Amino acid sequence: MKKIIYTLVASVLLISCKTTKETISEEKTVVTSLDLINIQNDRVMVSIDPPSFSTDQVGFYLPKTVPGTYSTSDFGQYADDIKAYDHEGNELEVVKLDDNSWSIANAKELDKVTYWVNDTFDVKGEGGIYSMAGTNILEDQNFLLNLHGFVGYFDNLKEEKYRLEIKRPTTLIPGSALDVNQTIASEEADFTTDVFLLDRYFEVVDNPIMYATPDTTGFMVEDMKVLLNVYSPNKVHSAETIKPNMERMVTAQKKFLGEIDNTDKYAILLYLSATPGDNDAGNFGALEHHTSTVVVLPESMDEQSLNQTMTDIVAHEFFHIITPLNIHSKEIHYFDYNDPKMSKHLWLYEGVTEYFANLFQVNQGLINEQEFYDRINEKITVASNFDDTMPFTVMSENILEDKYKDSYYNVYQKGALIGMALDIRLRELSEGKMGILDLMKKLTTKYGKDRPFNDDELISDIVDLTYPEIQEFFDLYVAGSTPIPYSDFFEKVGLELKEDRIPVGYFLKDQSTPYITVNESGIILVRNDIELNSFMRELGMQGDDVIKSINGTEYSVQNVYDLVTTSMKWKEGEKVSVVVVRDNEEITLEGILAQPTAMGVRLSEKPDADTQQKELRHAWLKS
Repeated sequence: MKKIIYTLVASVLLISCKTTKETISEEKTVVTSLDLINIQNDRVMVSIDPPSFSTDQVGFYLPKTVPGTYSTSDFGQYADDIKAYDHEGNELEVVKLDDNSWSIANAKELDKVTYWVNDTFDVKGEGGIYSMAGTNILEDQNFLLNLHGFVGYFDNLKEEKYRLEIKRPTTLIPGSALDVNQTIASEEADFTTDVFLLDRYFEVVDNPIMYATPDTTGFMVEDMKVLLNVYSPNKVHSAETIKPNMERMVTAQKKFLGEIDNTDKYAILLYLSATPGDNDAGNFGALEHHTSTVVVLPESMDEQSLNQTMTDIVAHEFFHIITPLNIHSKEIHYFDYNDPKMSKHLWLYEGVTEYFANLFQVNQGLINEQEFYDRINEKITVASNFDDTMPFTVMSENILEDKYKDSYYNVYQKGALIGMALDIRLRELSEGKMGILDLMKKLTTKYGKDRPFNDDELISDIVDLTYPEIQEFFDLYVAGSTPIPYSDFFEKVGLELKEDRIPVGYFLKDQSTPYITVNESGIILVRNDIELNSFMRELGMQGDDVIKSINGTEYSVQNVYDLVTTSMKWKEGEKVSVVVVRDNEEITLEGILAQPTAMGVRLSEKPDADTQQKELRHAWLKS
């Protein structure tokens, strides 16, 4: 998963009981139906017809946690009026055990379970659920079906086949990596039923579906078909305008991966939020699946910003086809949705994935070397806000606990930096011949999507596949509490960190450092505890200034996100007019836009780097 964090916005806006095991009859298909036609109070009716049970009680569940999110979601909180029926239509007793678990009496007589499901997008704060893992119900317009939010499972039936039947308006089409196995048209011709056949419950939750009016396209990259489905409620963006950038990016990824990739179909489902946080998706990013990704972004983004963001986050999700989708531990392979055991290796699943999402861009010429260095440097800056002595394996294994869950964002920062440092060390030990991508190829050969590793054995396996010296790397910087000495690693490839003026945003210095804040009254203030950037100083802004309007648009906590995203579209040379309130007096500040800069530490190439350093750098970035 890749989550985009705008700190300012986020700061302001933002053990189940098991019943007796049962014996299952020979007919082992779980038939599940979703009705997208007869919506009531913004809810969808779900019906689940399981095989016969031989015990008096059976447990029914909706997921507490789902793979890729590394957080507690409690999807059961969105299910209402859960009822169980026998074959005569009589209700059976249902007892709620917790937010996500129910016990059903007289299970031998059970015919089906029904319940209504609310969506997450129009709930204030979305119940703490990431939008990309959430759900949307917008009658006759859009249904974002992250199916873990709709479809439950029974005791001991997670490995049985599922038949998924979705009744939907004929005007909406499914976007998914899944093939529709059967389409059943109604006699009235105002709705259609799509039938999907899946081998087990994991395949249900691993295959999101987005129903919307047709806005889809596709392209081939070598032997892989890529599908792009877009929902832009105000038609600001379309699949066809996004396609060229996605095709360029995926082509570069395939070339970078080489033989390691065996995916023949991949779907990108893009949901664009029209009113972020106001009855619509309010946080942004993407969630990976084996052959697809769900992306949620604001519709207000301009085309250039959208394309760059899509490149960064879809690249991240696509690289998950390596890990954890094809290289993962038993904790991931045999995932318990209601009592999950976390792996120690988030540095691998999310960190290395995020590193690849940046490395491939410089490797394939999508960005230049300095742009790559700037990204690495920003990760160092953001990672410095977290405890640098916390062992990554300990944090990862306990990520669902309160003590560690706030450190999750650091897996995209220090986790990626672990991948970078490991890559440089491998290049050094192999004289440039072996890097971390080569290691991933070896691990893919050793394991694979159907052969998980033992969590405690991964590091020793990596050492066996590489060099004895790599054991010390993991002992110190991954399982140990020693901070990574970045300068030492950069020295190996002829780079240095030094004080310099660096480019920054108009209102954000980096992902975790805004130049503005919001007080309890919802008023936007210029911070007084940080050195302002060149734009703000030259315009005449001061700490504690109240930002009332910019270029005629008034701003407050309600549209502070728009302020940040709008500023990202500004072009150098344009005029800007900012009205601030200072000492109870309105002041108009006017100027010409120019790239803001601020003092900071910048990563750059050493002018006196020797031949060995340059050759190792080239092997690192271009091999």
